[in-house]
Amino acid sequence: MNQAEALSYLRENSRAVLSTIKADGRPQLSLVDYGIDGDGLIRIQTNRPAAKTKNLQRDPRVSLSVVGENWYRYIVIEGIAGFIEDDPLPALRETYQLIAGQPHPDWDEFNQAMIDEQQIVMTIEIERLYPLSEKLSSRAS
Repeated sequence: MNQAEALSYLRENSRAVLSTIKADGRPQLSLVDYGIDGDGLIRIQTNRPAAKTKNLQRDPRVSLSVVGENWYRYIVIEGIAGFIEDDPLPALRETYQLIAGQPHPDWDEFNQAMIDEQQIVMTIEIERLYPLSEKLSSRAS
């Protein structure tokens, strides 16, 4: 798989296993839905008190394993996580649409749920993708 095929594969899928590092050094695994924004950042909706959020605030290194219908065709992303926490509702709405492929049927209800659940957006800047049969560009290498 080359870089273009890998990025296409990532856009065709939206479910993954996120790996963060717990305080004791062991991995913390979370099942997540994700989307890719126009800047090539992975976006994941999470909440402030979640274990993955706390882990990434301490150590922003992350891996994301994406497996589609074919168990033997996968991509692993390694990158650095960040958060959109200040006025997160616009980013949460955009992330919802990236994952769902359409607007939410009731944005007022969505907004209230996001506030009540302390939701924020995690972003992942892709540093490395594998397996690939070619080297990545300088942005994602």
